[in-house]
Amino acid sequence: MKKVFIYIAAIVTFSMTACSDFLTVSPVGAVSEDVLLNQEGVDKLLTGMYGYVLYASEFTTYFGGSFTNYAYGDVLGGQANKGSNASDQPQFTALEIYTVTVDNSYLENKWDRLYDGVFRANSIISSANKIKDELAAISGESKDYYTETIAQCRFIRAICLFEGIKLFGAAIPYVTEEDFEASVNPQISNVDESGNFIYIWDRVIEDLQYAYDNLPNTWSVYKGCPNKWAAAAFLAKVKLYKSSPYDGQNGTSANWGEVKSLLETIMANGVDNNGKKYQLANTYETLWTAGESDWTGESVFDIQTAISGTQYVTNALYGNSQIGLVGALGTGGWGFYQPSYEMANSHIVDANGLPLLDKSYQNQSALTREGSDGHPHTDLSVFTDPRLDVTIGRFNVPYWDWSIPTTVDGWLREPSNGGYYLNKKPQARKADQGSLSVSTVTGSTAKNFHLIRYADILLMYAETLIETGDLDGAREYVNKIRSRAANGYIGAATADMEPTTSAYVLDDKVNGTTKANAAANYRIGLYPASQFASKEGALAALRFERKIELGLEGHRWYDLARWGIVVDEINNYIKYETKHIAKYANSVYSAKWFTMPIPYNQIVKMEGLLVQNPRWQ
Repeated sequence: MKKVFIYIAAIVTFSMTACSDFLTVSPVGAVSEDVLLNQEGVDKLLTGMYGYVLYASEFTTYFGGSFTNYAYGDVLGGQANKGSNASDQPQFTALEIYTVTVDNSYLENKWDRLYDGVFRANSIISSANKIKDELAAISGESKDYYTETIAQCRFIRAICLFEGIKLFGAAIPYVTEEDFEASVNPQISNVDESGNFIYIWDRVIEDLQYAYDNLPNTWSVYKGCPNKWAAAAFLAKVKLYKSSPYDGQNGTSANWGEVKSLLETIMANGVDNNGKKYQLANTYETLWTAGESDWTGESVFDIQTAISGTQYVTNALYGNSQIGLVGALGTGGWGFYQPSYEMANSHIVDANGLPLLDKSYQNQSALTREGSDGHPHTDLSVFTDPRLDVTIGRFNVPYWDWSIPTTVDGWLREPSNGGYYLNKKPQARKADQGSLSVSTVTGSTAKNFHLIRYADILLMYAETLIETGDLDGAREYVNKIRSRAANGYIGAATADMEPTTSAYVLDDKVNGTTKANAAANYRIGLYPASQFASKEGALAALRFERKIELGLEGHRWYDLARWGIVVDEINNYIKYETKHIAKYANSVYSAKWFTMPIPYNQIVKMEGLLVQNPRWQ
């Protein structure tokens, strides 16, 4: 019997040119390879690769496989609860309350999704190689069509494998186009002949370096495709992860100076596909506003979403109705993905508008809790970072332009299971419906998902400055992020969502001003030199800024793991969240869990060639 490795070996093509800004994609089925052995065929294969890898095209990929990483970066990382009902999706609950086992189906969904992406990239490289001379004679954007095709495929192969590294560790199979050509289901081990783990950091780096060297500076037509600067950003991020400590068992080696130099090149020269130099968007809220978020200069590489098309592919990246609220927005949803109490309270600030790095915010009452009338109430007088009400939906605060939540009905399924907070960044605005978002399901939106944005570049750069001894320089870049946070806030509104007056303000310590009629009390300030007087203090500030700035964007657990602090941080989170949600009472984060286990079924299929990482043996 032929062994099955990790692929679904179907090739799907699509009826449009690859990587448009807003995609309108219709699957047209599988075709024979001969039909595809020309430029038009390769173009269709590229579209199919992007369409499958970056979009949640099947039910099982929404939760476990999505590139949004909300199941891992956010729920596993303590920024969100699973939500919905306690009985719904028990495999998701196992991730949430840290009772993970090697046969968790979500982890297998992720593995399958990533290695199918590797398969698709390799299959296109193989096809392109068969007509190399023909494709090499065609002019591309800056190189020939063949070279740019290979560069795109190696980019996708690399980001899929990097996703695998982040979740399962760096000792996972690296599958080449030669492996694909030798066997549709190649058997690639993750250990050498002596039983030593093979870490694939450098192979992924080689792919991204090739993409960086050969992708165009900008795409004139295919605006959603990765350009060389997107490749450079992922290259820098992989090298930054490789420089991170983890638990000393992930094949890492520090080279912070190299990462720093590459990030400086990106910051000096990087542009988006409209040729706009990378920069921060004017306001934090703009990044989650359909029709505005795409070309602010902050998008380094986005998953593009659609004005029209099918919600199962191009405009519901978190799933059809999985993260949708349960009826308040008109189309209904299952109510998954509720921000945690700990994450909400993390936005509480001191008199200077700075976060409480000592975690004393955990000693304060939950910002939203059940009142004496049985309905949730939010203490709007507590000063918080203004990014809070962009990232998290709170009761008694305007929820985009829909309404002001006051009762559980229509907003939450089971508060005792998921708490009283609502996911907000992914949700469309009411004004988007019809013109900027498909209105058939709650999860439909035309706002892009930012896989890497410029704020992430600046924070990674600040981290390299700390690691190379320039603490004051790091403070400058962390404060750039905080300065932008002062540029906007959620305003007070009436029940009909018209602007109104309020007693609440934005206390802007950055610019020394006070702005009136806020939806709640907000305050933001800059870090003083004293916070960055030591490496420890600088790292504490940098890490907290990543928590807030990149909140609920799928990053947190991965950061905690690579920093080597995931065990203490998650156990602290469990202790706090248990005060509000009883299901965490018996949870413990294992001292070994700096990565998740390679799915057990994959090890069985590989019959000994694939070895479980040492944390889970």
